[in-house]
Amino acid sequence: MEETRKSLLDDSFRSAMTLTNSGVPQVPDRYVLPPSQRPALGSSLGTSETTLPVIDLSLLHQPLLRSRVIHEISMACKEFGFFQVINHGIPLSVVKDALDAATQFFDLPVEEKMLLVSANVHEPVRYGTSLNHSTDRVHYWRDFIKHYSHPLSKWINMWPSNPPCYKDKVGKYAEATYVLHKQLIEAISESLGLEKNYLQEEIEEGSQVMAVNCYPACPEPEIALGMPPHSDFSSLTILLQSSQGLQIMDCNKNWVCVPYIEGALIVQLGDQVEVMSNGIYKSVIHRVTVNKDVKRLSFASLHSLPLHKKISPAPKLVNANNTPAYGEFSFNDFLDYISSNDFIQQRFIDTIKKNSS
Repeated sequence: MEETRKSLLDDSFRSAMTLTNSGVPQVPDRYVLPPSQRPALGSSLGTSETTLPVIDLSLLHQPLLRSRVIHEISMACKEFGFFQVINHGIPLSVVKDALDAATQFFDLPVEEKMLLVSANVHEPVRYGTSLNHSTDRVHYWRDFIKHYSHPLSKWINMWPSNPPCYKDKVGKYAEATYVLHKQLIEAISESLGLEKNYLQEEIEEGSQVMAVNCYPACPEPEIALGMPPHSDFSSLTILLQSSQGLQIMDCNKNWVCVPYIEGALIVQLGDQVEVMSNGIYKSVIHRVTVNKDVKRLSFASLHSLPLHKKISPAPKLVNANNTPAYGEFSFNDFLDYISSNDFIQQRFIDTIKKNSS
């Protein structure tokens, strides 16, 4: 671990936050995307007029309205693999406290954050910049800290001790998102015609990885990205954003900006749900743009089945007319894949799709 830190420091480790704070007038060459991958800010791309679904989750608890909400979730999952939720049960104070703790963490001196730096994707607590500073061919304008979060008692002692409020404030948010994710998985299972507790056991034993992201103000946002196009390996990602910056790809392969709604949380389907649904629902391809004037924070709570648990299409969704479209895979298989492959060039889920011909 110490050798990794030294090599990262020797490699002139400079985070996006450090570059912004130093007042660089343009992004260094290693952050410049090839022209075909640039976000085309201000053009018709990424400014689609599509109305994105916003679902009132409180209605799930009203017996006469539950079926309507399940239908709304089904439509959102089929069309976008994405929706926003309001009245989700997490107090605004908990959300704001988490953002405050994250702000304090990223404002720490770089030497303090470097105590947690690692290029090893298997580390349970890891600070870094870009996606993986030591292997990325193009770098991304993002600093992050990732940590395992469920069960909280197992992992929280490994979390940052500085700022002093971090464990408490982020811990409360992590616990609240875990409860919300259980409700969402039940509703999504139900929307597929499965028992609502179809994945209950796997969820109880599953993992939660909290990726806390900082996208500092960027001097040239039109030629860089905070995150490249990708889908999440998880079953579900619950995303909190402090301002607009997330874009999703719609079914016509157009980029659509996700509006910022105060108090709302974003729900994104991951690869595990695509496989479980046998392709009825698709994991959403998304990316993150950066802003010339605004620093953006986000919490991506990635919920997954247990590390070694294989997921495959639900038997009820497979028949003579709908043969299994995917092989099985586990979270561990995904981690092994990204350790030795460029997942920007090929999505992990594409490696387990079965040939339909």
